[in-house]
Amino acid sequence: FSNLEGLWAIGHAAKAVGVPVIVGVSEGEQEAVGLHEAAALVKAVRADLGIPMFLNADHHYSVQSVKDAIDAGFDSVIFDGAKLSMEDNISQAKECVAYARASGRDVIVEVELGYIGQSSKVLDGVPEGVSLDMLTTPEDAKQLITETGADMLAPAVGNIHGMFKGGVDPRLDIGRIKEIADAVGVPLVLHGGSGNDADFDAAIEAGMSVVHVNTELRKAYTDGLKTYLTEHPDDVAPYKYGSAAELAMQRVAEEKLRAFSRMK
Repeated sequence: FSNLEGLWAIGHAAKAVGVPVIVGVSEGEQEAVGLHEAAALVKAVRADLGIPMFLNADHHYSVQSVKDAIDAGFDSVIFDGAKLSMEDNISQAKECVAYARASGRDVIVEVELGYIGQSSKVLDGVPEGVSLDMLTTPEDAKQLITETGADMLAPAVGNIHGMFKGGVDPRLDIGRIKEIADAVGVPLVLHGGSGNDADFDAAIEAGMSVVHVNTELRKAYTDGLKTYLTEHPDDVAPYKYGSAAELAMQRVAEEKLRAFSRMK
């Protein structure tokens, strides 16, 4: 989420479906919302709605930014060293894990292996620098988890950040997901979940425990905002057009939460 309407949309969706939910801010979204403000907002919305809601520091690229999120009270952090060498990824991830363990709180640390891009947006094609053939290997995944002691792993299994125009992304390698899950013995996280609807059930069955969706939520919010302003061109009340965008985003969040929870 990058604003209050987005947080409310996800919170109301989780309340309606009756499931726990993880909300996250990337470094960019964190800059827009505020580090301590994000933690305070989630705490308030969680209490108001009476739901299990957890705050994740999504795709943080430096050890210091991870430490800052832990200090601010985030429940989980992602150290994204996917563009680093294996040696540097391991050494920096180990430092993040050690800091989390020393925090005195039960902070979950996720690590990433295999570059799948960095932008949550609608794409014309595969992002520059991403190769759908360069999948994370079970051997490398096991090494990263074993040497860092991280709690969760985000592998490259044919997924990309963002979504293709038309909403259908390349298919995931379900067999590779199962191989990695068996090798590492920790929960796997699917990043770039927007546009992969056809593979969700199989990916979850193979070992994906968390699915990240951002682009589809952003698009729903933006489309809802555009529609409202087109129909009400003279309206200048932010809470009105913001509420319309929020509702559009909530509908998509509910669909996703039901799908991930195997609820029809």
